[in-house]
Amino acid sequence: MADVKMVNLTIEGRPVAVPDGMSVLEAAKTAGVLVPHYCYHPGLPVAGVCRMCLVEVEKMPKLAPACATTATEGQVVHVHSPKALEARKGVLEFLLINHPLDCPICDQAGECELQDYTFAEGRADSRYREPKRFNPVEDFGGDVLYVQNRCILCTRCVRFMGDVAQEPVLNVSERGDRAFIGKAEGHDLTNPWAGNVIDLCPVGALLSKDFLNKARAWELDRAATVCTGCSQGCNAVAETRDNVPVRLKPRPNDAVNQYYLCEVGRQTYREFARRDRADQPMVRSGAALQVAEWDEAIAAAARTLAGRRVMVLASPNLSNESLFLLERLLAQTNGEGVFRVTRGPAVPLPGVSDLALREERAANAGGARTLGFAEITTVGAALRDGDALLVVGDALADVAEAELASVSHLVYVGTTVPALVTQRAAVVLPMTNTLEEEGTFTNLRGRVQRYLQARTAPGVARPTWYVLADLLAAMGGAGQFFLPNEVFAALAATHPAFTGLDYEALGLRGLPIVEHAADVPAAEVTV
Repeated sequence: MADVKMVNLTIEGRPVAVPDGMSVLEAAKTAGVLVPHYCYHPGLPVAGVCRMCLVEVEKMPKLAPACATTATEGQVVHVHSPKALEARKGVLEFLLINHPLDCPICDQAGECELQDYTFAEGRADSRYREPKRFNPVEDFGGDVLYVQNRCILCTRCVRFMGDVAQEPVLNVSERGDRAFIGKAEGHDLTNPWAGNVIDLCPVGALLSKDFLNKARAWELDRAATVCTGCSQGCNAVAETRDNVPVRLKPRPNDAVNQYYLCEVGRQTYREFARRDRADQPMVRSGAALQVAEWDEAIAAAARTLAGRRVMVLASPNLSNESLFLLERLLAQTNGEGVFRVTRGPAVPLPGVSDLALREERAANAGGARTLGFAEITTVGAALRDGDALLVVGDALADVAEAELASVSHLVYVGTTVPALVTQRAAVVLPMTNTLEEEGTFTNLRGRVQRYLQARTAPGVARPTWYVLADLLAAMGGAGQFFLPNEVFAALAATHPAFTGLDYEALGLRGLPIVEHAADVPAAEVTV
């Protein structure tokens, strides 16, 4: 920051210093002042069309749009002066002329910027007495519905599809009071990144078909998480209603995904909402698995693996903490750790550097490699006769029973119980999924990021790292862990790649591991 020229100005009586070239709107944020706005978004080109961010700048003859006005030395800005407030009140009155009273039925209610600013700065009543214009809802394709009656023509969606997704299928059709957001003939919003227009819309004009009428904003519980859709590691917010995941939305992080999330990532919430969950430990008795207490099941799993070469088949969606404990278990049993990755086509977001739906559809394949796990294509080829197989995570998809013919004993730690496990497993230990525990992932750029618990686990399922810590202790391993930060501390203390990282210092934006530290500014890697 020493080489960046700074300018000093005063906003609402508060002196601030900001980098030269910053807009007044962004400068106001540094002073703790929110300038109302609709068309402006930090991830989009400035349009200056809504006129909602008008502020009074001393020595300027007219009110200035804060989004398009550059902060300069000595400026004095008044956001809440009578002149600015009256102008914004007029803008709101025009926006509400044809806007329907849909708040009781609108999905955006409770998180709508039109609601918020009208309540804070709008007129107490309407002077408009004529019938409001009405237009039917239009299906924009993909997951997007367009409710034209609610649209305020901020053009965020148009600019996202044109400048960021670089697929200009949306436009402003007609002019004046007949203007609306139009869709290019023969095109739909089927781009894997098109769902971001729903998040960008400041009102209830663009809605998700998938989320439609599922919940009101005030009914939702929210927690910071990391998307498991691919190795990009996009930051997200998991939203639950009555402990059921209902939506995944992007969480800003300039170093990873800026403000965006692809459709594959958004739909991962469905996997976390499955009802066919393993929720009780089970131990085989005769030909069937029987429900058991945790202590009994852990002891049975330890006996099953003891004295044998253990092959660990790990899910690439396990946390760094879980993989670290598996690494310790492998060192104790002279075993081998492997993982498989599902792949799909890579889909970049053209307008954002280094952001894509990655080919590797796994959240922590990078962490698995860093911790010594080898990637395989088929399970059977990696097994030796007489191996004991420890499967952790839902890693048996598409594995045929014939591939496990050489396995002498099978211990399964997972969230569901597939038929193959029911037939072959000696012990089943129920674990939590990503939304039911906390931990860290390492993305494809070596960035270690925390995710938080968003819901309670079903039955008596336990966090994966907790299950593995108990199993390691039962097999004579050293160390007891009661919190994920304790596991991470042991990982950072013993594994060179994670040296210097601290669980709390990661925050909710993450930090790079040692071999990637040179790729980021020095201030960012300080712990």
